[in-house]
Amino acid sequence: MMHITLASCIDGMRVHHLNCGSMCPLGRRLINGDGGWLASGHMCCHCLLIEGRNGLILVDTGLGTGDVAHPGRLGTLFNAVTRPRLLMQETALHQIRELGLDPRDVQHIVPTHLDLDHAGGLSDFPQAQVHVFTRELQAATARASLAEKGRYVPAQWAHGPKWAEHDVSGEHWLGFDAIRALPDTDEEVLLVPLTGHTQGHCGVAVRTDEGWLLHCGDAYFYRGEMDADPHCTFGLKVFQNLVQMDGVQRRANQQRLHALKQAHGDEVTLFCAHDPVELAQLQRKSHGQHGRVKGHGNSGQGNGAQRAA
Repeated sequence: MMHITLASCIDGMRVHHLNCGSMCPLGRRLINGDGGWLASGHMCCHCLLIEGRNGLILVDTGLGTGDVAHPGRLGTLFNAVTRPRLLMQETALHQIRELGLDPRDVQHIVPTHLDLDHAGGLSDFPQAQVHVFTRELQAATARASLAEKGRYVPAQWAHGPKWAEHDVSGEHWLGFDAIRALPDTDEEVLLVPLTGHTQGHCGVAVRTDEGWLLHCGDAYFYRGEMDADPHCTFGLKVFQNLVQMDGVQRRANQQRLHALKQAHGDEVTLFCAHDPVELAQLQRKSHGQHGRVKGHGNSGQGNGAQRAA
């Protein structure tokens, strides 16, 4: 049994916090906890762009150029409920170019899972290896249930991604199973199984020179769920129950994440995929680190793909 420690640092890595898809469901007070009952809420698709020594790495891809060009493929229900803004400037492809980087340098993509609002940008980076938990890829390609037929969109990977399947192999990280997603690179990026939301949902842990980042994907939806006294808005609580594949596992893993934050919050920064307040906080923090770890992209609370100067 191997344990991944917290000891070493990764020098020279830069991590950009991107919003790769703004969604504006009605019922802001139910979703965000403030504002009007019928006002538009704000949700983001929080992705990471890692500038590593071996090229660029994406953690999640949000909505991609194909989704913006062909919104119908996302489905009537998704479009009606989440009301995505579908802005080309919010796609990961566009934001990478805006950073002065070459999208062709994206060598690896590590999705938390393959739901349509996380995998939409896969086809924008056909050269990249896509590192995914085996159970998630099996669920996404089988689409065995009605819920899975709605949440997974085969058109998003019709280009034939370079799938790299990963499974647990006895390694652990802070009490969680962990899988080295990029064993042949210098970057420490781990898949951390957090099943429940989907059959193969994972968190993605990234070691930086500021400590660990843990992208929790959709293991929780609201920042208050990780507070010492956990709480969630009514709308997001209902939504999580509606879209879960295994409620017992989802709730158990959410409780484990809560315990992780309480015990190791000084070593690990937890955030989820859709909370715009978390995204804005991490963008402000990264901009204050003098370029070592940077954040770009609109948090979903303003207009367009605004960036801090």
